Amino acid sequence: MKRRSLLATAGAALASAHVPKAFADTVVGVTATEIKIGHTIPYSGPASAYGAIGHGHMAFFKRLNEQGGIAGRKINLISLDDGYSPPKTVEQVRRLVEQDQVAFLFNTLGTPNNSAIQKYVNQKKVPHLFLSTGADKWGNPKDFPWTMGWQPSYRTEAQIYAKYIMKNVPNAKVAVLYQNDDFGKDYLIGLKDGFGAQYSKYVLKEFSFEVTDATIDSQAVSMQTTGADTIVTAATPKFAAQMIRKVADMGWKPLHFLTNVSTSVGAVITPAGPEKAVGIVTSSYLKDPTDATWANDAGMAEWRAFMKAYMPDADTTDGGYVFSYGVCTTLVQMLKQCGNDFSRENIIKQAASIKNLAVPVLLPGITVNTSPENYHPIRQMQLSKWNGKTWELFGEIIEGTGA
Repeated sequence: MKRRSLLATAGAALASAHVPKAFADTVVGVTATEIKIGHTIPYSGPASAYGAIGHGHMAFFKRLNEQGGIAGRKINLISLDDGYSPPKTVEQVRRLVEQDQVAFLFNTLGTPNNSAIQKYVNQKKVPHLFLSTGADKWGNPKDFPWTMGWQPSYRTEAQIYAKYIMKNVPNAKVAVLYQNDDFGKDYLIGLKDGFGAQYSKYVLKEFSFEVTDATIDSQAVSMQTTGADTIVTAATPKFAAQMIRKVADMGWKPLHFLTNVSTSVGAVITPAGPEKAVGIVTSSYLKDPTDATWANDAGMAEWRAFMKAYMPDADTTDGGYVFSYGVCTTLVQMLKQCGNDFSRENIIKQAASIKNLAVPVLLPGITVNTSPENYHPIRQMQLSKWNGKTWELFGEIIEGTGA
């Protein structure tokens, strides 16, 4: 088990200047000098490519602490490896909540992993914020008021793909590959939303795989035998790269839609072979670090400067670091809105009170918005296509409903 903790201290002057002792003694995870935050991510296992996000978080908060932290307090991010295993996530989150006594959980990764802890953290009334998963169910404040997503809903993303197919490829024959968990099944729900009564007309067959499988090669072969000319892949990076490579190696050339959580150039496209991914369509909400469009963009210049100073050896083609910068920027805004009240009640209140936040690494026109009724912070996307060197945006910004 890997445990990464960003520990920091502040001087006695800060301790006395910013918070009464009684407050420090009663607010979980918060002292006069520190805000303790819990995080889980797969640094190991089948989804370890996402570990870059955790490394990005640690570097981001290191910079923030050097700049003085939040309200005179340094951020202590405790980041634990769960190997993308839900039982391990449960174990690690219980440790964070009950032993480490974190103020809240931030950007815990994985749909099945967060599903395994959602009821527990809501029963404990621990803010469970800005999850690293686009499952639609993270936007359900009525039943789970302590859990909030961040990125666009997978269901909305799939709706967009279905509508694009119906408009632009009306005679398409579709095969779907999905991870057999809530993450993958959200794409099936979204496709059924988008195709509506015509779902069976368009979709020839659905193929599932387990995250514990070694490969998806057999599924890819079976998909080709259906006669499909269009495919939708809802898979984490390891399997997405395998799918791209296998489809190309078979000489199959379907129109390929790929989940936006597996479009990192460094983690997926390069391992698969950039030439093998040409023509793949996805949806984007973050700026692509490999896209020359952003060469002189102020937001990406800020990100590149951060990477150079705090992660000089990291692969800057890995979109995980861009994602990390965006979600951490959102968290900082929420913490600033808390003022000097870091009670769990105020933390969730402020998380649900973000208005038109412009994040440096989001595409132009896309902002972060939340409310007590809206737990889907980002609802906008734009389609993009891999041209062999980068993801090339096309079309307009699309507003999703998150449902």
